[in-house]
Order: sequence, then C-alpha cells, then structure tokens
Amino acid sequence: MVRLEDAVVARFRKGKKVFEVLVDPYGAENVRVRGRRGKNAESGTGEIGEISEILAVEEIFEDASKGERAREDDLRAVFGTTDVREIALRILKEGEIQLTTEQRRRITEEKRRAVIDRISRICVNPQTNTPHPPTRIEIALKEAKFHIDAMKSIDALVKDAINALRPILPIKVHTNEIAVKIPAAYTGRIYEIKRNYEIIKEEWQPDGSFIAILRVPAGMKDELFALLNEITRGEVETRILK
Repeated sequence: MVRLEDAVVARFRKGKKVFEVLVDPYGAENVRVRGRRGKNAESGTGEIGEISEILAVEEIFEDASKGERAREDDLRAVFGTTDVREIALRILKEGEIQLTTEQRRRITEEKRRAVIDRISRICVNPQTNTPHPPTRIEIALKEAKFHIDAMKSIDALVKDAINALRPILPIKVHTNEIAVKIPAAYTGRIYEIKRNYEIIKEEWQPDGSFIAILRVPAGMKDELFALLNEITRGEVETRILK
C-alpha cells in the first residue's frame, strides 16, 4: 500500500457527485493503460487484487483533502456497489488523476531516466550489433525534442522514444523468442505474463499446464526469468529458441 505522502488524487464525476480515491500514481497509470488496451476481461480479477497495493487508504471520498467519505447510498446509485476496490478500479479507468507540479516534475524525471535505461538495454546499433551508451541516447532524445508524458506508461514512452530516435540513430530492438512451460499449480498468475510480455503462441495442455512462446527484448530476459521463477517457485521450464 502506497504512503499517504506519495499518493495522488484520482477523481470521478457523475453529475454533481464527485468521488475520489488516494492512489499510487505509477500503479494507477498501469491500470489506466491496460484499460485503454481493452484487457479488462482478461485480467480483471488480477486488477481487483492489485488495487489494494495502489490505494493509500481503502476509502472512497467526496473530498479526499478534507477526509470526507462518500455516502453508501451515493456509491450504490452511481456504481451499483459499495465495494471499495471495484469502485476504485472504475475511478482509475474512467476518471482523472490529479498531479501536483512537483509530483509531475518528479515522475517525468524518473520516467526519463527509466526510458533511457530501458532503451540502452533492449536496443542495439544494427551496424555494429552493440548497445548505444545511455549518454548517447540522452543526447539524441534531446536532439529529437522528445517529450516525456508523466501519465504514459514506460512501455509506451519507450516505443515512442525509439521511433523518435530512428531519424537520428541507427537503432533496432534486439529480441529473443523464449519457450515457457508453467505447471498447472501456478497458472493462476498467467495474467502477469500476458500483461508484461508479447505472446507469439500459447496453448493449454491436457494436464492443465500452460505453454507459450514469448518475444522478449534481449536485455529484459533476466527480468522475465525472475518473474517466472517467482510465480512458479522455480518449477518453470524455459528454452531460448532464438
């Protein structure tokens, strides 16, 4: 659960009614991005469980700054439920997230560094097949006048940044294709794989296990292996195909 001092307000309006929650700006952004991609049906259960980690306080407010809680009859009338997590999920997907100038500045700077780091790990110069140094990427992004949107995900920013760099740097994403088999006992967390990685092919086996081929930026395969080992307690089977 995010600390109160690090939280921002997410606000949803319905007529004259206002509903607010205090949330982690990064977690809130991830929920909104997945919502825009239309993945709710696929990962809705996971998102509901994730909300507890995003909320600073499990309360729905009329005015969060004054600590005024929303009335239950208003929640039922607007959302059809009083379940805080379900309501918070809808507020995050359909409402607006309020950032102070300082929060926006800090988040923008953190994302700028994250974008540069990610590009330096997943991309290479196709002429030499070696990575571009982070300093060179930073200079090229300035030359391209690339803007960091505080409310965009790192994945979206990296994609936009690579496109912006192409007229300036010879650059390509170096990827691996990795075969994965997850035992039936651990398939309840498959949504975490689907949420974070590109799946080329997937198949459920008669024994309930899940197999898939993932396309992963070469510089991120260690992160994938770490996630798979966490999910399966080390029982995952993997093979790098190319």
